[in-house]
Amino acid sequence: MPVLNELQEFAYKQADSMNILRILGYGLLLLAIFDIIEMFVPPGFMNPAWEFQTFGTLVERVPVPLIGLVLVFFGETYARNKWEFRILKFLSWLTLLFAVFFSLMIPLGVINTVRLTNASTTQINAVSQQQISQAEQVEKQLSQASPQQINNFLRSQGRSLNNQNPEEVKSKILSELSKAKEQIQTQAQANLSSQRTKLIKNSVKWNLGALVSAALFISLWKATHWARVYK
Repeated sequence: MPVLNELQEFAYKQADSMNILRILGYGLLLLAIFDIIEMFVPPGFMNPAWEFQTFGTLVERVPVPLIGLVLVFFGETYARNKWEFRILKFLSWLTLLFAVFFSLMIPLGVINTVRLTNASTTQINAVSQQQISQAEQVEKQLSQASPQQINNFLRSQGRSLNNQNPEEVKSKILSELSKAKEQIQTQAQANLSSQRTKLIKNSVKWNLGALVSAALFISLWKATHWARVYK
């Protein structure tokens, strides 16, 4: 019958299309494995910066294994080779493992955000305090300097008095140093604000991404129950 023949031909074509999609899925999973290996070589565990960045990279690249898994599981048991079912069972349980992994990464991401914020604050404050201390040392030296010492100081800076009153020059330099200290503090606060904003934005994006990823992997695990019970 023509209709039956057409249905059979359509079914064969569907099977061929499924095989292509499944092969593509396995390929994407292999590419995801290569990415994960590259991320963890060399490892930097206990380093909050490495952990935070690696966490973010994992979240941003999670669409590849998700799409790969969906393609591999597409069509359920239809037109499968026997050897595939062991792999499918393993991959089904792997989705649960990924869900747990991304769920556990959320509190770690928050902790590393706090640690990096504190480290950044300490570093920026240390650098700005060092610069301010240097400026204060110069202030102290200039405030006690004689006209000749002021002239020597200007020469060391590639300048000269140019018939100016040494005391006026001293006052001018001290005023510049005072402004410089204010600028150092202002710049330090700006750097702190910028670093905190960047860290918080990335933390929120990656933690929400991890939450969504965990939910998607759980959904895949539930949807692939057939792969775990198939005999």
